[in-house]
Amino acid sequence: MKKRPIYLNQLIKFKDKDLIKIITGIRRCGKSSLMELFSNYLKEQGISEDCILKINFEDLKYENMSYKELHELVEARLKQTESRVYVLLDEIQKVQKWELAVNSLRLKNNIDIYITGSNAYLLSSQLSTYLSGRYVEIKMQPLTFKEFIDFHSFTPSTSNDEKFNLYLKYGGFPGLKDFNFDEPMIIQTLDGIFSTVLVKDIIEHTNNKDSVILKKITSFLSDNIGNPISIDKIKKTLVSNQSISKGTHASLIDSYISLLESAFLFYGINRYDIKGKEYLKTQGKYYIVDTGLRNFFLGFKDIDRGHILENVVFLELLSRGYKVSIGKIKESEVDFIASSFNEKIYVQVCETIYSEETKKRELVPLERIDDNYEKIILTRDHVMVGTNENGIKILNIIDWLLA
Repeated sequence: MKKRPIYLNQLIKFKDKDLIKIITGIRRCGKSSLMELFSNYLKEQGISEDCILKINFEDLKYENMSYKELHELVEARLKQTESRVYVLLDEIQKVQKWELAVNSLRLKNNIDIYITGSNAYLLSSQLSTYLSGRYVEIKMQPLTFKEFIDFHSFTPSTSNDEKFNLYLKYGGFPGLKDFNFDEPMIIQTLDGIFSTVLVKDIIEHTNNKDSVILKKITSFLSDNIGNPISIDKIKKTLVSNQSISKGTHASLIDSYISLLESAFLFYGINRYDIKGKEYLKTQGKYYIVDTGLRNFFLGFKDIDRGHILENVVFLELLSRGYKVSIGKIKESEVDFIASSFNEKIYVQVCETIYSEETKKRELVPLERIDDNYEKIILTRDHVMVGTNENGIKILNIIDWLLA
């Protein structure tokens, strides 16, 4: 089993801490495998099998388990040993009122709890109410490009540029490694992932049953990743293709987008006024969790390479632990402001800056920022990389992703 050190190391860091460890992320991104990796790590550390309790609620034998039965099952295992018991609960949202059981169990002295879930709304609302901040969330995503290269097999002659093109096209869901880039099988798999997310993580848990509208909004957001988005713009598009009536309230569309975000399909990102030092309420953007899913939604047609690259950089910044926003400086825009504790990076993404006009367009917003934080331009160019006279770094995006 391939390791995912980005996430496994976080679990190890929080092991035996008085916090419930929550692993969230879209279905099939590797949460269950991460649990298995952590279980193997525990055994390598000398923890006996009796002290590791694993329950996957996708297993039919747990289909109708109540929160009280869950509590009783775990409590019975705790009574069998005086040692600490590591409880791994996979896809916990399938248990109604699971938070009551977990909240009670966390009070025990000899327990360390790890759970996964595929719906942000269920987790965030219940955890904030019942667990009083006694948890840490580990946000998992499909493979980064560096992980993608590690997971897949390539001929020795395959260049990193060719590998990157495959990554942009098919995305980073770990399960695709078994198909050797067979496109029909990949399409079938991506279709299955989306259908499962739509049914199990959205429709089954809400009163919103209109999968047609959800699919239309999904396609719209996929086709407009990295573009400023407004609810009115989405509404006009849906009205024009007769997906909704003209009288449909904008709040309905907003609620559907929230559902897609809660299932980890899309990430909304706000604009930040660098001079005014405040977040702006208008002209936000959306990025998708996986470029392969995006291409599947749009039929693998010719892609807007610039925005796809932006999407990859956005996800990479998240995986590196940054909080990400869009930067506004006067009339210019910086693609990303990545912040983490006392660190901040300003990032521009451009497929090529060969022309002086394009290079100037990308440099000007960064040159207008008068602080001393790192400023970089990421491009697919292999020449013209380096640091300019104003300290702005120009880096090849593949080199940056593999660094």
